[in-house]
Amino acid sequence: MALDKDIKQQLAQYLELMEGDVVLKVSADSEKASLNMLELTDELAAMSSRIKVEKAELDRTPSFSVNRPGEETGIVFAGTPLGHEFTSLVLALLQVSGRAPKVDAKVIDQVKNIKDELHFETYISLTCQNCPEVVQALNTMSVLNPNITHTMIDGAVFKDEVERKNIMAVPTAFLNGEPFTNGRKTLEEILAELGSGADASEFEDKEPFDVLVVGGGPAGASAAIYAARKGIRTGVVAERFGGQILDTAAIENFISVKHTEGPKLAAGLEEHVKDYNVDIMNLQRAKRLEKKDLIEIELENGAVLKSKSVILATGARWRNIGVQGEAEFRNKGVAYCPHCDGPLFEGKDVAVVGGGNSGVEAAIDLAGITNHVTVLEFGAELKADSVLQERLNSLPNVTILTNAQTTEITGTDKVNGISYIDRSTGEEHHIALAGVFVQIGLVPNTDWLGDTIERNRAGEIIVDKRGATNVPGVFAAGDCSDSAFKQIIISMGTGATASLSAFDYLVRHQSETVNA
Repeated sequence: MALDKDIKQQLAQYLELMEGDVVLKVSADSEKASLNMLELTDELAAMSSRIKVEKAELDRTPSFSVNRPGEETGIVFAGTPLGHEFTSLVLALLQVSGRAPKVDAKVIDQVKNIKDELHFETYISLTCQNCPEVVQALNTMSVLNPNITHTMIDGAVFKDEVERKNIMAVPTAFLNGEPFTNGRKTLEEILAELGSGADASEFEDKEPFDVLVVGGGPAGASAAIYAARKGIRTGVVAERFGGQILDTAAIENFISVKHTEGPKLAAGLEEHVKDYNVDIMNLQRAKRLEKKDLIEIELENGAVLKSKSVILATGARWRNIGVQGEAEFRNKGVAYCPHCDGPLFEGKDVAVVGGGNSGVEAAIDLAGITNHVTVLEFGAELKADSVLQERLNSLPNVTILTNAQTTEITGTDKVNGISYIDRSTGEEHHIALAGVFVQIGLVPNTDWLGDTIERNRAGEIIVDKRGATNVPGVFAAGDCSDSAFKQIIISMGTGATASLSAFDYLVRHQSETVNA
């Protein structure tokens, strides 16, 4: 599979950064997938004198390992790592060549201190924007620790293996042959699941913050930057930095940026925040908020953070249908990301629950991959933009059902169908299919606030035009608030508003604490 001119030019620049020699050991046959992989490895060798290609017999064909001369690193690509995995290949080449990974020293020590032998396998799709994070994290662990190996497996190439293991969502990682984790995970999250993460006690006994931001999405990042630029003590506590945009594929309405992807924007947000003196406490979930002399935020690990003001930017999550079978078959046919998991349903029948923009966009994408798509909309008509509906209606393998109330997702060990009631007639129906993609909007991450902060019936935090809540010193921004529209650019704006309002609050109420 020949690389186009632009990618080759970009790759050539990266290969110049290699610090040592690398050997690619290739296991291939005469099948098309192998020929595509051989074309890539030969092209890499032709572009850099530091890269050599050798024939080998690996566990899977086609596959190739990335090694130092005379030393196995344990990094294997089963399939051709292009698409979203192209960056994973580049980073593997650089890190195996001796270039240090861009990982905090504390995290590197945690990886190096792992004594057990860990053999990871990650099933991915080249169209999945969440998969590279897991692949790159496990590859980095393999480079840092000789006890760790990792194989990336393209599910489209190894279909029989995917079917045999009932893998219906990507990324899916196995550890020593047993299921380990699903979905997007950072290196720190993987370490936490292994029990090798950061000690929660390090969050105790911190000095009070001037502004503590709860949430690391666009609203939280914007709020943190605006606060830090005022020269005040700023902290961010986040369950995962980047928030919901980590699960977003194409972004084409972020003004001045014609096109980007969620993970790329999330990385940019984190990099920008780190340019300032901000205490980032990642992988931590807030459990309780209480207003005393200071505002206290208790974390699920038991630590209590104190601050003179707080900005709530906890965002939102996918809304569940709430029917029997949804939770039971999650990642076994029930999915929420068509870009990630769609290729696993190639040639099969699927359903999309939801007729808004996200649901119709999902159906359009899936129609190009699957055999047939059924769209189930609860209301009397689709809610998506007319241009999307026109495109959907033009597709021959899509059925649209309105007034359809989903009642159950059926299956045994995986999804085999969906049941619904026709609300106009009261009749019950069942459709045999292999997958259900849920696209019915979002629910704010505010359950943990209880009755402390005033919320509306939808669970959104009620704020005024300055982002202030009913509790003095507590502000809210982004998708967790009752802002009229849920958009990245609006979240950033409300984050900035809340931060400026928090600073104003500090000036007016605790001016002696503000270094401005």
